[in-house]
Amino acid sequence: MRITRVACRLVSVPDDDVLAPETTRRPKTWPVVTLRVGTDQGVDGLGVAFTLGGLNAAVLAALEELAALLIGEDPRRIEAVLLKLRGAASTGGLGGVFLLAQGAIDMALWDIRGKMAGLPLWRLAGGARQTAIAYASGMIGRDLTDRQAATAAEHAVAQGFGWVKMHLGLRDGGGPRREMERARLVRQVVGPDVRLGCDINEGWQVGEAIDMGRRLEDIGFAWIEDPVQHDDYRGMALVTAALSAPVMAGENNAGITPFRLMLAEASVDLLMIDVMLVGGITAWLKIAAMAEAYNVPVVSHLLPEIQAHLIAGVPNGLLAEAKSWIWQLFEDVPALRDGAIQLGELPGLGLRFNPRRVDDGW
Repeated sequence: MRITRVACRLVSVPDDDVLAPETTRRPKTWPVVTLRVGTDQGVDGLGVAFTLGGLNAAVLAALEELAALLIGEDPRRIEAVLLKLRGAASTGGLGGVFLLAQGAIDMALWDIRGKMAGLPLWRLAGGARQTAIAYASGMIGRDLTDRQAATAAEHAVAQGFGWVKMHLGLRDGGGPRREMERARLVRQVVGPDVRLGCDINEGWQVGEAIDMGRRLEDIGFAWIEDPVQHDDYRGMALVTAALSAPVMAGENNAGITPFRLMLAEASVDLLMIDVMLVGGITAWLKIAAMAEAYNVPVVSHLLPEIQAHLIAGVPNGLLAEAKSWIWQLFEDVPALRDGAIQLGELPGLGLRFNPRRVDDGW
């Protein structure tokens, strides 16, 4: 079996934010880099990559160059292909843009592997469960008014989410008092039984994070996400040791090594993994296994259409982030019911590109 064809595109995907209430939706468009890999046996695989800022054109350029190296390779030998990619890029850096491009390729190879085996990704990843608990994410932003935040919280609970995330690290100058007011408001709306998390997006310093975390203890947060700079492993460990609420981080980590450092430093209670930024499914599974050795659960960042399979597959998979940002890119996306993503038996990733969004000449 050999790879005979690749197609890369930079497409625009509208984000209707269908999980959020209409009053707080802010329609936008995301640039997404797509990849399709074809073989001499007629089996093809897809992959995607995007950033939340710029550099998507750079990701496309990197992917085009790396994907050209796939021609003639056996897609079933994923580690051999990854070694070839790393060798080709070694003197140019093996960080963010490279890993995003590698991640798209790795996804496509796993898609092919699943189709050849007739198995969905969640089974290939271990098959621990056929569903992934999802948490409502992105609805209760720090830029909302109190009324909008309350509406968004009500909307999340009404959709059946038992896990909901809000944002703190408010930027309105109100200080700790204002943070407490917002947290108490949202807790009152969702009730005592919903597991409520908060995301700071690295907005606090270490001492501030410890102070605020202790002030917020009566809220009963299920997790505090990214309280300080993601690569301050020691500082994060100090925060984690000081707080009763679990601390979660990892979404900004590129590659495998930062996760090893976080685990070795006991920086977190929960580990968040972004399949694109770490370099693909192969790396994701290695990180999850490493976290399991430390008895640390893992949570996914973005791409629930794909990462729900991974959360369901591994024994320490806890939550999949429910984001509807690029759902229109795909057909056959898994169903979200009662706060959980239901995974089927379609082989590989179980997805197809929506031809109205991706014209890759296939």
